[in-house]
Amino acid sequence: MAEESRDPPVRDLTPEDVARGLAEDRMLLVDVREPNETAVERYPGAVIVPLQSFDLSQIPDPKGKQVVFACRSGRRSVTASQAAQAAGLPYDAHLAGGILAWKAAGLPTES
Repeated sequence: MAEESRDPPVRDLTPEDVARGLAEDRMLLVDVREPNETAVERYPGAVIVPLQSFDLSQIPDPKGKQVVFACRSGRRSVTASQAAQAAGLPYDAHLAGGILAWKAAGLPTES
């Protein structure tokens, strides 16, 4: 039986985990939503690298911080993390539930 190729694992972080990591300057949040989405509402302090034209070189040097991907609901952020890992980067975390979970947790957004 052929061994099936598995996508690299992606760690789920809660909105609270991510908010704490950002407040303590331990995380770099990378929002992979499209410009029409981020124009309406953004995560405070996030770097925007749309998944549609995903270019890993647009992610700034995290300078030792943990890179965490985020999107609207948590689907595209998993895809982004797997793409980064496939390219050899150690970016294995995402915001589970995306901006929907972020807002449900009562965390602020920018518009």
